[in-house]
Amino acid sequence: MGLLLLCNGGFMLLATLVSGIYNDGATLSIALAAITTMFVGTFAMFYTRGHKKEVKRREGYIIVTFGWLVMSFSGMLPYLFSGSIPTVTNAFFETVSGYTTTGASILDDIEVMPEGILFWRSLTHWIGGMGIIVLAIAILPLLGIGGMQLFAAEAPGPSADKLHPRITDTAKRLWLIYVGYTLAETVLLKLAGMSFFDAINHSLATLSTGGFSTKNLSVAYWNDQPLIQYIIILFMFLAGSNFVLSYFAFKGKVQRVLHDEEFRYYTGFVVIFTIVAALVVYLKAEVPISDYHPMVFGSGESAFRHTLFQVISVITTTGFVSADFTSWTPFMTVFFFGLMFLGGSAGSTSGGIKVMRHVLIIKNGLLEFKRTLHPNAIIPVRYNNKTVKEQIVYNIIAFFVLYMLLFIIGAMVLGAMGIDFVTAIGGSASSLGNVGPAFGGLYPLSNFNGLPDAAKWWCGFLMLAGRLELFTVLILLTPYFWKRT
Repeated sequence: MGLLLLCNGGFMLLATLVSGIYNDGATLSIALAAITTMFVGTFAMFYTRGHKKEVKRREGYIIVTFGWLVMSFSGMLPYLFSGSIPTVTNAFFETVSGYTTTGASILDDIEVMPEGILFWRSLTHWIGGMGIIVLAIAILPLLGIGGMQLFAAEAPGPSADKLHPRITDTAKRLWLIYVGYTLAETVLLKLAGMSFFDAINHSLATLSTGGFSTKNLSVAYWNDQPLIQYIIILFMFLAGSNFVLSYFAFKGKVQRVLHDEEFRYYTGFVVIFTIVAALVVYLKAEVPISDYHPMVFGSGESAFRHTLFQVISVITTTGFVSADFTSWTPFMTVFFFGLMFLGGSAGSTSGGIKVMRHVLIIKNGLLEFKRTLHPNAIIPVRYNNKTVKEQIVYNIIAFFVLYMLLFIIGAMVLGAMGIDFVTAIGGSASSLGNVGPAFGGLYPLSNFNGLPDAAKWWCGFLMLAGRLELFTVLILLTPYFWKRT
């Protein structure tokens, strides 16, 4: 916990530097938040220096969950100290939305925020994107603490592919790719016409599949600059794919990428859903993009670009907005609601259920027909030409059931707080899937500020549970987890 706070404070110092460069008036406040966070982190490390440095699976789950909570509570200090977000509830919501890469916001006017605060807001995305713990396990061995248990609890998706026998080297390689993609997108967006400040902020949000923007209209602000949107589309797609595949591609093992079953399904879903959505939008939808950028879908390119952008944004749970997809047609509203449950690839920074889990559930369901006809036959589920263990299939089915159950409970709780049906189911699906934009009162060009305070805390819990793949959080709520064995 202390190490995480030290890292968090260090990132706050970066935001302090940006604030100072732009002279936005928040420099001292962010610096004070950084010093406070690092002081608490130093004290925690000093106080526990004599404890046994052994992390088993049980401790790994505790450290991951409470680590995210500690980071979220410390991460809201820049907002509170600067007065940018004066209430604890709103500051915590914005912070946990950042770290979980959800991208849901309570800010009514983003563009009046100090540059240092906006940069910190984007940094919370970037820190949470590949996982706070994955960052930490590259440093923990210096303290004599192994990181495999933490990686098992934190690694995004149902699989944790190892690129190198040493888990710390795996974390370093993943972060190298992550940083490289971020720098590449920043340069391309700058060359395409964005200011450097907007470019770096949107790159931080894209690679983390977060969705925080520096503009009130999100990426719709650049609707008259298609190249900017196509660049963001490309990096959203990369961020939603398995980062391990990016490593193999850079090593020249392109065939391994092309033959990966999940990547083929992921690409296929994007292509098919984009074609369907583009046809519907082009033939049926005739609505402006926004009041500030009046633009009717009058061309095939326009329809294709905005549907491709929104399909990838929702599938990868990035949550950037180029248009209000809830105003296109009723069919498209239901269509995008379904996409909220898809998610990107395992091993990516996206949220949601993940493509791999959907594929294995569908395969297992289809094999049940064969098993019904041949009850004595052994018919295993195969993935990437390998047999999948029954335990993994059971785990995935359990995850899916828990996910849908928590979505229903989440919507019911929001409904019990007086929120209308469409907003409740949209808010629950968006929070749990770490998507960002939703439906009803939470439509893409709106925000979560109108929710009651209790609803914001509840959505924060759903964001955290969804980001940590349910089991990591929910297992702490079971009595047998705390029993001595």
